[in-house]
Amino acid sequence: MRTAIEEFLSRLNRLAGERTLGRSIVLLLVAAILLLLVVNLSTFVLINRTADFSAKVESHWQTRRAGRLLLINLQDAETSQRGYLLTGRDSLMRSYLTAIDVHEAAVQDLEDRLGSDAAGQAGVEAIRRLSRDKILEMSRVLDLYRQGRSAEAVALVRGGRGQELMRELETQLDDIDQQIGLDIADSREQSEGSAAVTLFTNALAGLLILVLAGIAFLLVRRYLAELKAAQAALDRTNAGLEETVRARTAALTRANEEVQRFAYIVSHDLRSPLVNVMGYTAELEQAGKTIDLQMTKVETLAPGLVEREALTAAREDIPEAVGFIRASTEKMDRLIGAILKLSREGRRNLIPETLDVAAMVRRIADSISHQVEQADGEVLVADLPEFESDRLSVEQILGNLIDNAVKYLDPKRPGRIEVTGRDVPGGWVEYAVTDNGRGISDRDHERIFELFRRSGRQDRPGEGLGLAFVRNSVRRLGGDVTVESVLGEGSTFRLKFPKRLILDEAGDTV
Repeated sequence: MRTAIEEFLSRLNRLAGERTLGRSIVLLLVAAILLLLVVNLSTFVLINRTADFSAKVESHWQTRRAGRLLLINLQDAETSQRGYLLTGRDSLMRSYLTAIDVHEAAVQDLEDRLGSDAAGQAGVEAIRRLSRDKILEMSRVLDLYRQGRSAEAVALVRGGRGQELMRELETQLDDIDQQIGLDIADSREQSEGSAAVTLFTNALAGLLILVLAGIAFLLVRRYLAELKAAQAALDRTNAGLEETVRARTAALTRANEEVQRFAYIVSHDLRSPLVNVMGYTAELEQAGKTIDLQMTKVETLAPGLVEREALTAAREDIPEAVGFIRASTEKMDRLIGAILKLSREGRRNLIPETLDVAAMVRRIADSISHQVEQADGEVLVADLPEFESDRLSVEQILGNLIDNAVKYLDPKRPGRIEVTGRDVPGGWVEYAVTDNGRGISDRDHERIFELFRRSGRQDRPGEGLGLAFVRNSVRRLGGDVTVESVLGEGSTFRLKFPKRLILDEAGDTV
């Protein structure tokens, strides 16, 4: 094998030193490969920027949604308060108190999503002040009503102060929406600019590759024409002129050897170099083992001839480098495949429908019953509330969580996976997937939701995509996912969804 590599390198060296057609073709092939690498790099950069843009748009939509939910909640409180003034029904008072209870959490959610932006924080402070004044105004009206001063309570409502506060609150939220819209438009402009640059780069690279192919075709055509002319001249040579015949024959022989050498290199040694990287890596690995074996023999028979650096290179450096090449190539292929997947998923239109979640979970459990039995486990499904959302997304979310729970059950004890759910005040439902598996360390509770990040021992198959996909899908449905876990005891993943999926015209949540 070593002799074959040395012979190949020797041929390339001789070819590079000669002004021949073969060298020209090799240079053209190298240039084409470099252009393809440029195209791949630009496409990879575009994919990353597109993923960043999608994440930013998702964050902005969640912020806008938090603001609108805050306004809706305050409007519900106002409606319940006025209904109570008109009817005196206790159920309306309870609705009013429920809306007031969740108000502060809604304000805090909006503040958290706006981050440390100065303008956004100023808007949140204004919203907090206006909503506080609105709540105080409603509380004063209710106090007057309870004291039997109904006329004064109604007069205070008709005074219009409450309506003015709600209009100012809507104006503040509209300002935040406008700023979000400007930010999204700016990000879209940048993304479109990157796409245009990538398109131009790919088009230019494609054009250059076509030019290189044309040049190669012309070179081969010219070479074949010259060869044909030489053969014709040889045919016309006088048979009596032995020296001329010998010279022409030698020229023809050299030409034929050049054609054969060129054909051999192109068909065997230069065929699809990018695709053959892993093949050459395997050859290098085998060569390293052969060298290591030979070094072992020399070390045994003549230890003084072997240098420690050579042994380190043969036994550590070469295997490490080959392993790195193979792992990096395979990893790059997997990474490009996951991002496409979040984006494709990010572009798919959501279709809301009423979901029988209990039946859905039972079907998922039945589909993995074999794996559950192998793990000596069981899946328990409680009565689960229904809600309106996208069926495919919810199936994928619950399927990922249940599959993960089965995968990481502790073989030291019988496995138990339980799926429960409940309605949550404010128009929400919550589901919990609980297992008694090996658990997750506290420091990894947030890390496991990041793309390509995993927790604990890496002794199970996977690429770190499942939980990142779950969080992205849950947030796209307007919900949230959290984890509670104790290492060595088990984990509980909590999913929170709105009872009704709200879509804009494009089919995304608002």
